[in-house]
Amino acid sequence: MAARISYDDVEVGTELPVQSFPVTRATLVRYAGASGDFNPIHWNEKFAKEVGLPDVIAHGMFTMAEAARVVTDWTGDPGALVEYGVRFTKPVVVPNDDEGAVIEVGGKVAAKNDEARTVRVDLLVKSAGQKVLGMSRAVVRLA
Repeated sequence: MAARISYDDVEVGTELPVQSFPVTRATLVRYAGASGDFNPIHWNEKFAKEVGLPDVIAHGMFTMAEAARVVTDWTGDPGALVEYGVRFTKPVVVPNDDEGAVIEVGGKVAAKNDEARTVRVDLLVKSAGQKVLGMSRAVVRLA
């Protein structure tokens, strides 16, 4: 599969479509099963509060993966992603209600490397109006 975005058609400042990802307690249970991360801070409200959290929180790697989806959806090819990193700045708090939380992700092309035909995408990742990932950057190779 090749990236559907062409390197020549992308400029610094190009914005990626913003996406929102709902997160419920059921989402966290499914992710725990898939990842093997059954830390009680991700499913047990009493435990989460005992260790100083406001409530159950989403897995950091889940939040990171949802943010990366914005980039891979934009390129059309998950294999175009050659580098990705974030800093975890705030947890995504997931209340025990029908709505849960929402992770909102937007991105912008911040740099181009003509020699490698790569672009760096800086992501803005928020939940409940707060930035939850910092230094969230992805590098993709485009044809």
